[in-house]
Amino acid sequence: MPSELFVLTSADRTLTGAQTLRGWYLPEAAHPYYLLAPHATIDFAAPKGANPPLDESSVKKYGTHQRTQLYKDEESVRFLTDPVHKKLSEVQFRDYDAIFYVGGHGPVIDLPTDKDNIKLIGEVSPPNRGRAEEWVYNLLGNADGKLNFAGRTFTGFSNEEEVQVDKVADIPFLLEDRIQDLGGKYVKADKAWGVKIAVDGKLITGQNPASASAVGKALLQALGVH
Repeated sequence: MPSELFVLTSADRTLTGAQTLRGWYLPEAAHPYYLLAPHATIDFAAPKGANPPLDESSVKKYGTHQRTQLYKDEESVRFLTDPVHKKLSEVQFRDYDAIFYVGGHGPVIDLPTDKDNIKLIGEVSPPNRGRAEEWVYNLLGNADGKLNFAGRTFTGFSNEEEVQVDKVADIPFLLEDRIQDLGGKYVKADKAWGVKIAVDGKLITGQNPASASAVGKALLQALGVH
């Protein structure tokens, strides 16, 4: 059975001090997790270890039982009680066949400059891919990111979506702009909040929460699970 590492942010507030959209976004972890869990051994890690901060708005929208049938999301409700987390400094890429970066506003705040995350990215970036069969980034952006981005096709939270949630001032950069600034080819859905994934060799990225399940399915296929 393949092994996989889910990486989450430890950022507990945005640049403006806001805490409602801090941390990682619930369905962007829960939906891929329950697709992958029957077929892979999964660990969780964050820079500061256990109890990484969670975007409170995503809990209200997806993680409560008091939801209408239209928006019912049992996977997100169940996920809140499942995972156990390690510190990023405690993990090594060679122990895993895949790495999955969980989206949210927090990752752009702490992961690009976290020394343990930069080390982990360095292990999976060419030419140092170790024994990995597959690796997945929902978000990159370390200081020497051109090694990861140049000439590759990515998707991620779009500028339009960021403007619509009114959080441009809360984050250090817009992901769509950063990917292109670092030499990547950015692609997105025809409309904001649409499902979009990009597969470029051993790199799989998803645009937004609606795309999380599609990323999980693409990873299963990449790992040879059908």
